[in-house]
Amino acid sequence: MTLFAFDEALRGEYPVIAGLDEAGRGPLAGDVYAAAVILPRGIVLGGVNDSKKLTEKRREELYELITEKAEAYFVATASVEEIERLNILNAAMLAMKRAAEGLKREYDIALIDGNRVPDIPKARAVVHGDALSQSIAAASILAKVERDRYMNGLDRAYPEYGFSKHKGYGTKLHYEMIKKYGPCPAHRPSFLKKLH
Repeated sequence: MTLFAFDEALRGEYPVIAGLDEAGRGPLAGDVYAAAVILPRGIVLGGVNDSKKLTEKRREELYELITEKAEAYFVATASVEEIERLNILNAAMLAMKRAAEGLKREYDIALIDGNRVPDIPKARAVVHGDALSQSIAAASILAKVERDRYMNGLDRAYPEYGFSKHKGYGTKLHYEMIKKYGPCPAHRPSFLKKLH
């Protein structure tokens, strides 16, 4: 079944589908991002797939296509402070709730990537949803592109850490830079405990 067919099979019962996904649960630094997307009925977006399976260049191209064709979309975040206060899972759920609430259109069902759902109405979890549903895959691309752009901004603010290279993930280079310079305000303290 194609990603398009997965969504179309639901449209008899749920004509307006919102796809939701997050980006940035694993990194040692930066906000967690989430996107919600409502695509028009009958549209096939060639190349849309789980954002992790696409190159950065391809994601940027698809970002333009998705934002142009979507009936509604919204990208939201939860901050490093919220990640520390709530834990990363709850912060990711909060970002998804904000993304869903930011949509300028009502939906009949919200398909959420993963096995947990945020506190929003009409939500359904879809395990590996970003590889099954075109709507979720589109959301995964928007969230990933927006977060990467944000990390590139952090790279300009804190150039010594190499954020534009690793996007905040725990690479060898990133750990070396944290040991050398200490953490910056963008780092998530609870993610750095094993460094001490």
